[in-house]
Amino acid sequence: MDAELMKINEELSDLEQKMLRETEKKAMLVHQIHGNHQEAAKNLIKYLVLRSKDRRQLQERLHIHGLSSMTSSEGHIHRQVQAVRERLGHSYPLDELSSNSFDTSKLKLEENCIGLFGPRTTANCPSIMVTFDTDFASNYQLVEDLLKNGMNVARINCAHHDESIWSEMVQQIKKASNSTGFDCKIYMDLAGPKIRTKLLGKGIKKGSVKVKPGQLIWLAEAREDENDKEIIISPTEPGIIKQIKIGDRVFIDDGMIRCTVECQDSKKVGIRIDKVFSKKRKIKAEKGINFPDSDMDIPSLTDFDINCLPFVCKNADMVGFSFVKKPSDINDLREKFEKLDCVNLPIILKIETPESVENFPALLMEGMKGPHMGVMIARGDLAVEIGFERMGEIQEEILWICEAAHVPVIWATQVLENLQKSGMPTRAEITDAGLASQAECIMINKGKHTIEVMKSLKDIIHRAASHRIKKRFTFRPLSIASDFLDTPIG
Repeated sequence: MDAELMKINEELSDLEQKMLRETEKKAMLVHQIHGNHQEAAKNLIKYLVLRSKDRRQLQERLHIHGLSSMTSSEGHIHRQVQAVRERLGHSYPLDELSSNSFDTSKLKLEENCIGLFGPRTTANCPSIMVTFDTDFASNYQLVEDLLKNGMNVARINCAHHDESIWSEMVQQIKKASNSTGFDCKIYMDLAGPKIRTKLLGKGIKKGSVKVKPGQLIWLAEAREDENDKEIIISPTEPGIIKQIKIGDRVFIDDGMIRCTVECQDSKKVGIRIDKVFSKKRKIKAEKGINFPDSDMDIPSLTDFDINCLPFVCKNADMVGFSFVKKPSDINDLREKFEKLDCVNLPIILKIETPESVENFPALLMEGMKGPHMGVMIARGDLAVEIGFERMGEIQEEILWICEAAHVPVIWATQVLENLQKSGMPTRAEITDAGLASQAECIMINKGKHTIEVMKSLKDIIHRAASHRIKKRFTFRPLSIASDFLDTPIG
């Protein structure tokens, strides 16, 4: 063996030893993981060791010598390192070889997918989740057509409507499933602390108000006088005003209106409109508000969510945890379920805040304490919170880390949205739909052209899948990985 190959082997040996030491260091944490996920938890730790440092030069040298550069090996990273070392002449006793191989990791991820979404109706095609609109509650034929065209999961968003409408939706789903023979899981989203607009001043009667760049508008908890000349918005979550600082950015309507906090007192905050991206240039009631620079102390589980839990426990096959931020949030939700004698209901962690990204490995570890769990990349709020320019990077990181943990991913928000609304897709969203095939499930939002969207989506996915399984990436360091490894276990 020449000197360069010997050096590569030494680096891989050092990497393998670090993986084993870190796994041993976190043995108590792994012991708390459900038996279904303990091997995956160990693999996740080893993958985070790999990604905690810059490995790009090592990858390049491996590639030059015709060896695996370890890309597309997230699910079985230790065994892949061992396989490369074996090619370099290292011999392992059988009891030292990792049992988590390419085949076993692929099988385990598939088992976890079936546990959440049911058996695949089409090979190599992600499950399809469809968001239910009000009309679906009274349109049995549409629900049946959705099942016949490939809907595997029906999404009921608890942020909208009420239990009477949700109940009608559930009945239609079960009736159509029994009639067609197609299995359909029911996914229910908890609303979470989604901060929305409530107009107090100008525009209160119409439910909308025109705005323009440069204009100063106000955020306030309550209306102080009868002045309808000023635009006053009340965030729907209490206590927001006190947590905003001068200079913080404020985004309204999924980032369509960008503002900056300019002045404040104890009762209201003045925000200057920097830019309006919508042609209509209006602020409407019930639109989302995001505060990406503000450290908001708001519980992830709201009183409204808690009141929804009995219905969710009775009717859902899985529950989406909106705005989850830290592991203790998951524990709080599980405690609420236990009081309702609802155990082991799969929790889908919706990643849509900077905190959820920063705490992502720890959230996965907490989630894996149950027999089944998944992750949703909730790209709408996440893009606004972290910045649109980082969205592509973050969604890839989430996919890699979930692959390492053998955790199914739901790719959500704006998939073929223009096609859904107008009947004509944009070129960019066709490409985005192809990328969505990397996930195990794809969520479609509600709209007028749902059946057409599903047909187009399946066609795009089949074409994309025929060209690749995974893409080749380089291992620059991930701060998510190093932050998790540096956090003491306690």
